[in-house]
Amino acid sequence: MTRDQLDRLLEQVLLHDDHGALAGRLDDLARAYASGEVSRAAILVLAAEEWRQAGQPARALECFQRALDDGGEVNVDPRAGIADTLFELDRPDEAKQLVDSIRADGRVDPSTALNVAETLLAYGDPHGAHEWATEGVLASDGAGSTREALLRTRYRIRVDLGLPEDDLDALLDVSC
Repeated sequence: MTRDQLDRLLEQVLLHDDHGALAGRLDDLARAYASGEVSRAAILVLAAEEWRQAGQPARALECFQRALDDGGEVNVDPRAGIADTLFELDRPDEAKQLVDSIRADGRVDPSTALNVAETLLAYGDPHGAHEWATEGVLASDGAGSTREALLRTRYRIRVDLGLPEDDLDALLDVSC
């Protein structure tokens, strides 16, 4: 499957606003998938996100786990999605352990850091979210939409925590 084919599939199903149907199609595609421009793991992550949108977190968790087991190339570490889903399922201890395991790997991917920061913020851990957003900014190389999102998330957290502006806040492009 090429990225264009996947984009067309996403567009067609999203026009109908049926996340469950899209999740099912992506899940079926991943099960039968041999190879292509997009990894099976990336398709599974998309399926998991759609299952969550369809209100089926248990199915999402299963797809995220399959993506992790697959080991293929993905934009965001599937463990971040698993952690977010575990929080949603009211299993915060497991979610926090998973977040800790991502950090223990020693290298922070900016996209994963943004995902984890937003998750922690949504589930009441602004200090943890701040740490992840800061690590993500520091791991970012140059400008880009992910870095900008990390800077904005980090700044919003700092304001909420009553922290003074710092050198990283000065990097935020306020003209956007």
